[in-house]
Amino acid sequence: MHQTIDLKVMYFGTPVLLVATRNPDGSANLAPMSSAWWLNGYCVLGFGNSARTAENLRRERECVLNLVPASMVDVVDRLALTTGSPHVSPRKTAMGYSFVPDKFGHAGLSEQASELVGAPRVAECPIQLEGAVVAEAPLGTADSGVTTFHVRVLRSHVADDLVIPGTQYVDPVGWDPLIMKFCEFFGGGAQVRSSRLAEAWEMPHAETVTG
Repeated sequence: MHQTIDLKVMYFGTPVLLVATRNPDGSANLAPMSSAWWLNGYCVLGFGNSARTAENLRRERECVLNLVPASMVDVVDRLALTTGSPHVSPRKTAMGYSFVPDKFGHAGLSEQASELVGAPRVAECPIQLEGAVVAEAPLGTADSGVTTFHVRVLRSHVADDLVIPGTQYVDPVGWDPLIMKFCEFFGGGAQVRSSRLAEAWEMPHAETVTG
């Protein structure tokens, strides 16, 4: 049996990124996101047009994609309801978002200089990908309010213990990515903690469904 329903969220499960970009004043912005997919050295990112990261990507044409392990879930949750834009929309304000100018400091993370782009890497992330924006397009219709950015990976940085010795490959057994699945955090196939983002989107939690 199947139910025909109006799906409110379609995040079926993708790895979480911390996307680092540069603000107009040269300072760093850091945004958690999971609307991304990968193919042949490219990544496609989806951002709402009002996001500070979208503005930075359009202007700077570069970024660092920091892949987050499940062990860093608390860090991501601290950033979940923050924005780098000083102009917080009424909708985001109602959801609990607030303006945070120093995302790295707020999250307790360290900036690490990149080699090919101006945006910094997140030192604590075991996989860091420097990239250049090569194309952008609206998602769906021109008035959707969402833009897809095509990023070409220029340089990959991977922690020693995640590289299969003697190869150029990431160890898939050792790599345990943080997964955002229907606005909830998962790692190793299990939920690792509740999400403030899920609460903001009024997602039903397990205790609500079964209680």
